[in-house]
Amino acid sequence: MTATFPPPPPGFRLVHHDDRVLLADKPADFLCVPGRGPEGADCLSARVQADWPDALVVHRLDMATSGLVLFARGAAMQRSLSIAFAQRQMHKRYEAVVAGLLAEDAGDITLPLLADWPRRPLQKVDLVAGKPSHTRWQVLSRDAAAGTTRLALHPVTGRTHQLRLHLAAIGHPILGDVFYAPPPLDAAAPRLLLHACHLAWQDEAGQHAFDSPVPF
Repeated sequence: MTATFPPPPPGFRLVHHDDRVLLADKPADFLCVPGRGPEGADCLSARVQADWPDALVVHRLDMATSGLVLFARGAAMQRSLSIAFAQRQMHKRYEAVVAGLLAEDAGDITLPLLADWPRRPLQKVDLVAGKPSHTRWQVLSRDAAAGTTRLALHPVTGRTHQLRLHLAAIGHPILGDVFYAPPPLDAAAPRLLLHACHLAWQDEAGQHAFDSPVPF
């Protein structure tokens, strides 16, 4: 029986599909894969698989993050793309608006991260036991009046909440971040201002690059 869903949330769209891959634009505050209970059944993967049953998840975005999510058509393609992610052959770019005016125009954050088990799903910086984590950032613009900076973010590693925690750890949390920003900065935006805007890779079929317009 075909799954039935309510109207899709604003921002949901199919970006591309062929016989190998499928890309979808995930709205903010929408699950990437099924969550707990009946209320967690409506999610990006379920919506995609209702029309393309062979579409398999390759990677995920946080529920609060919007942007490009890649699906593989079939298990063999899923293995190939998963290897490409693991070997850092996927080029990912995010855009975010953070609190404060960064003094430099670009930089790297290499703080090691670890699950904060008593406060799951939060993560924490742990200089002793944390896993190596690397984020590159570049200033796109500064808004002196608002006291914010728009950044391009390039996650070299892919730890849970890496971008959110790395930026909070250097004193520039992402606006709208309920997990890592102090309450006034969480309340400064109607959503987490983090969007997966670019995904590119190369394989035997050639070069592939896709973009999603930033909705904030």
